This record gives sequence, structure tokens and C-alpha cells, in this order.
Amino acid sequence: MEEKIRLFMCEDDENLGMLLREYLQAKGFAVDLFPDGEAGERGFPKEQYDLCILDVMMPKKDGFALAKEIKVMNPEIPIVFLTAKNMKDDIVEGFKTGADDYLTKPFSMEELLLRIEAILRRVQGKKLAKEGPFRFGQFTFDWTKQTLASKAGETTKLTTKENDLLTLLCENQNELLDRNAALKKIWGVVDYFNARSMDVYITKLRKLLKDDERIEILNIHSKGYKLIAPPADPEE
Repeated sequence: MEEKIRLFMCEDDENLGMLLREYLQAKGFAVDLFPDGEAGERGFPKEQYDLCILDVMMPKKDGFALAKEIKVMNPEIPIVFLTAKNMKDDIVEGFKTGADDYLTKPFSMEELLLRIEAILRRVQGKKLAKEGPFRFGQFTFDWTKQTLASKAGETTKLTTKENDLLTLLCENQNELLDRNAALKKIWGVVDYFNARSMDVYITKLRKLLKDDERIEILNIHSKGYKLIAPPADPEE
């Protein structure tokens, strides 16, 4: 039997929480519901979850604070915030905390379902991509062997940092790779010296990819990087 996708939900409105849980369970998800941030923090480590749904305004510990704790325990898990607020600052704060999406109450349960399904498709796509080599333009990047091969037959052995950074760029191909997220993932600490070091590795990767003029690593000011790359060239 296929294992159900397990959702972690923290919502202090008892009626709304129960309605959402029943609806999502009817759609085939396993859902664990917690009534406040502290209960959620205690409950999260007890199961392996695929996605979190967090109310922002909760007693004891709000959704933003809880999200930060969850990201320490599982940096990869996607998070959807629910809030009665519609303030720009709250939306910005939510995405800084690591939100993948944001819904303002009142919302339809169908809309929440569509958002969840879209996020899970994206996450699953990244997992599938990481199972094998990344192929783009004239290059094949095998992250398991730390090699970058071109169609011309040249193969370059990457350093561990080069390999880790190119893996993140490929996982987010044609999308923004957040600078701080990359620093935390690879170096473990966000600071000036590690940021400068990452810039050096970005320069090295650009040189390794320069033979394919269609490929670029863009520097998105104050945000991060974006690997612009076409699909793999067809085999001759």
C-alpha cells in the first residue's frame, strides 16, 4: 500500500483546524493537527512530515517563530502560512522565514489543496532530479561523482564546495537560489567571509560553464543566484 503524504498543521482556531483536517484527510492526506505553536514544536519531531501548514497568529508561539524552529529540524520541508492579516510586512516576514506559499483568510479549501499539490509536485521534481545526473545544454553534471562533463569529451573533477553549490543551482535551475539558504546549506553559517568565499566559487563555476554561451549564472542583487540553462542538447 502506498504511504500517504503526511501534513503537519498548526491552527489555533479549533473549528477551522478540524474542517481543514477533515477535508485534507478526505483528499487522501494524513494530517496531524496541533492547537498552538508550543504543541506544534513538541509534536513535529515525532513524525516524518512532507509539508507544514502554519497559522501565523497563535498563542504561546506564533507561526513565524515555529517555522524557524521547524527549519532547524528539517531545512528542506515546505511551509504554507495561513493568516487573517493582509499586511505586506507579514508576507515579507513569512517568505524570509522560509515560506513556500501564503494564504490570507478567508480562503477556500480547494485553493489550499491546489497550493499544496503544486508545492509537492515541485519538491518531488527536485527529488527525482537529484536521483541521477543533471543534464543541461552541452553538459552532464554527476553530483554523486563530483564530475562535470561536456559533449566535447572533457570531464572536470569538482571540489566538494563546487559540487555542492552547482547541485543547489541545478535543483533550482531557472529559479532563484536564495543566497542565505545556500550559505546555511553548504557552509553552515551566514557571514561576510563565507559569502565572499561563495562568490569565488560562483566565479569558478562560470568559467567551467563558459563554453556554452546559453548558460549563465546570474547574480540577483541582495537575493542570490540564478542558473539560466537550456534543456540538454539532443544526442547526435
